[in-house]
Amino acid sequence: MRDIYRSLLTALAAVLALWLILGFWPLSAGSRVALSLLVVLVSGVVLWRQWRASQARAEAVRDLVDENLPPEDFQGAVIFACGDSTALFGSGTRYRETRQGWYLLVKDAEQLPLLAQHLSIMRPALTSQVSVMLATLPEQHQSQDDFTQNLRGWQRAVVQCRLWLSGLPPVWSVTWVSPPGACIEEAPAWFITSEHRTGLQVHQPGQGNLQLAEWINENEASGRFGRLSQVLWLNSLLDWQRTSVESVLTENQGELPALRLCAQGFCMVPVSGQSGSLWQQYIAGITTLSPERSEQTDALPLPDLLLPALPRRRGISGQMVFWRQAGLLGGIFLMLAMLASFVNNQRLIRSVGDHLALYHHLTGKPPAPKLQAQQRLRADGALLDDWQRRGEPLRYRLGLYQGLRLVAPVEAAVSDWAPPPPPPPVIKKIVQGPKTVRLNSMSLFDSGKYVLKTGSTKMLINSLVDIKAKPGWLIVVAGHTDNTGNPQLNQELSLKRAAAVRDWMRDTGDVPESCFAVQGYGAGRPVATNDTPEGRALNRRVEISLVPQVNACQIPDTASASSKDDDVTDN
Repeated sequence: MRDIYRSLLTALAAVLALWLILGFWPLSAGSRVALSLLVVLVSGVVLWRQWRASQARAEAVRDLVDENLPPEDFQGAVIFACGDSTALFGSGTRYRETRQGWYLLVKDAEQLPLLAQHLSIMRPALTSQVSVMLATLPEQHQSQDDFTQNLRGWQRAVVQCRLWLSGLPPVWSVTWVSPPGACIEEAPAWFITSEHRTGLQVHQPGQGNLQLAEWINENEASGRFGRLSQVLWLNSLLDWQRTSVESVLTENQGELPALRLCAQGFCMVPVSGQSGSLWQQYIAGITTLSPERSEQTDALPLPDLLLPALPRRRGISGQMVFWRQAGLLGGIFLMLAMLASFVNNQRLIRSVGDHLALYHHLTGKPPAPKLQAQQRLRADGALLDDWQRRGEPLRYRLGLYQGLRLVAPVEAAVSDWAPPPPPPPVIKKIVQGPKTVRLNSMSLFDSGKYVLKTGSTKMLINSLVDIKAKPGWLIVVAGHTDNTGNPQLNQELSLKRAAAVRDWMRDTGDVPESCFAVQGYGAGRPVATNDTPEGRALNRRVEISLVPQVNACQIPDTASASSKDDDVTDN
């Protein structure tokens, strides 16, 4: 179950990180993509390593079946029986259950952290009820150095359990030794000491707990000598315990912390031993006597009477740990999201503030830069108005949005200046082109002649009403013929006819001859085809037109014309 919670926490952390990157932090598009890919890659690697670790852990505790573990709703103490604990269990038995506790056999120090990890995964609600019992049988050890190294190994294993048991579990020790020879047949006596009780207490079946002095002075004549023997035996056992067990566990060894024993128990019951054991060596060194060896095939009694003396710990289930860690991740995410929102709002204020400062700095002369700055402010105002109506983006929220206080200054700045009106359109003077009057030559001249016919004067006057000489204008008279006859003669004829019309206009209107230009084109500029009589009739013509030409002529007794006399039209 804990592996599932860890995977869920990893996935939750990845989702929150992606949300923070894509939704809050002011990053460029490329940075967002790169960081998102990095988060996905890292979370994938972490999930894969967690899966591999769970597989390796399952392989390590394969021989520990779940039937040996206490049920999930077990209310008693869960004891990891370490040290010389094999004598507490029958052959092939991995656990023993009593009314107050559930004893799990731990064969070696390497198995202890694995068992703690397995229990925390399979029975996470029971981790607060776990304690470590260090069983000691001095009659089964012969080398003090090997015994000390064995204790060091168990000490190191207990420290490794703190990762899975929410800290160091309570550690307590129990020592079993054979009683003096005179007390072999008596009921086993338990001697108990703990942090919560003063002095050494004695427990015998059916008698409860008594102080050691009270137990010795009980009025039992038959057992008084045996009790004195046990007290002497106990004093020796306590001295051995302090020098051989407590001094090893309570010393710091490099990075290995010391262990504090919360309770100790001593039981005098027949124990199967070895010749030359540590207990025999110790007793022989004090009394020069060697304790008798005994053979015991039954399992040693369990120290249930010490269980009430163990410290109580508040249980933390795997689900509680998960929600705590999920809450921590959520808190970190909220803190970083608020920081990102603050940064985004400060950038918004700085950007709009820069636009306002530039806008107020410009004077409007020329108007183009200020008009551009005003358009930028209009875009800012439209964006802020849209956010006000639809809601600002998520990256500006979390109670830190500052855009509302920017709306008023932006609107005021946009309204306090208007660009000057555009200049009136430039009126272009279009000089009217030469006005041309076309006269039929056959109406003015006889065929082949260049002298005006009698009666043609009236037609000239009617046709030339709109032709008025003006200062600076040139009167151009051009003669044209059809293509009948000799081209050179036609050209001379057209020139003489134009000169005749010029002479009439000069003499009639009193216009200086310098105001006239006479041209003869012959048949070179036809206006119609010469293949038909009608076309040839149109080509036989005299054209009179006015062409602007500065200082071309000056009409007598006429003031110089100004530009207002020009024949112009307004576009």
